[in-house]
Amino acid sequence: MAAASGEMNSGRPRVLVISGPTASGKTALAVELALRLGGEIVNADSMQVYRGMNIGTAKPTEEEKKGVPHHLLDVADPDELFNAARYRSLAMEAIHGVHRKGAVCLVVGGTGLYIRALLGGLFDCPEAPAGLREALAEEWEKQGPEAMHQRLSAEDPAAGRAIHPNDRVRVLRALEVIRLTGKPFSSAARDHAFRERPFEALKICLSMERDRLYDRINARGRRMLESGLVEETRALLDQGYGPELKPMRSLGYRHATAFLQGDWDWETTLEKLRIDTRRYAKRQLTWFRGEPDYVWRTPGDLERVHKMAADFLHPDRDP
Repeated sequence: MAAASGEMNSGRPRVLVISGPTASGKTALAVELALRLGGEIVNADSMQVYRGMNIGTAKPTEEEKKGVPHHLLDVADPDELFNAARYRSLAMEAIHGVHRKGAVCLVVGGTGLYIRALLGGLFDCPEAPAGLREALAEEWEKQGPEAMHQRLSAEDPAAGRAIHPNDRVRVLRALEVIRLTGKPFSSAARDHAFRERPFEALKICLSMERDRLYDRINARGRRMLESGLVEETRALLDQGYGPELKPMRSLGYRHATAFLQGDWDWETTLEKLRIDTRRYAKRQLTWFRGEPDYVWRTPGDLERVHKMAADFLHPDRDP
């Protein structure tokens, strides 16, 4: 008997993952795929989960959604703890709900850690004490990638060899785990190996020529500021969400806060937002290049991606 719709012969539900760097066109491509395939979208962007943070997170508008149901948008307030473990729990529930309806599930977003946690699980690690992650991030900014990677290599040579010196997310996470467990990060990762595999996934990562991506990022930065990012940030601050909160220190919101506090003028705010977003996109690309099984496509590859997705979802159909 053929596998049921949405499941492989293993019995695991199938999901399509559409990821890539910021401003690469993930939302538009995913919505078009969902319309063609009868799909629903589960968000995998760590900032779009927050209520009241729309412009700075490029959260899709109702017009951009084109009637496609979206899940895991606006599920937390900016002062709530939200991490990969909570994301995984909510996303698992949402994905199974989509499949129960007989719809195709698309997991869409650029937060690589969330996608990895969803597809492979999380290894047990003590909760980080307040300030540890922030302290390591500050050390990265002050000392630079080379010094932090050298520290990791001294404390965990295997992790140092496996993690690229410029991979900020992985270097800092490895150092954090070492602090929390007293054991090498490489041994914890090896023991777990992200082997849970609750889903069968086709993983698509969008990319494009660097200058074109940077042009899109630059245009998006101006569009955000001109369409109300400063006003949105002011409203959040007025509601009591202080600039020290993690979401308020994210791209866009920390820039708008600096503008509101008089630290930067308009042009400086725009330029710093553009520079920091380009750096973030580079870190995202570094992350996804280090992840296994991604198929790389451009935003214009809708027809090829659609065929890949259809073949993946219906492997037993006639060619």
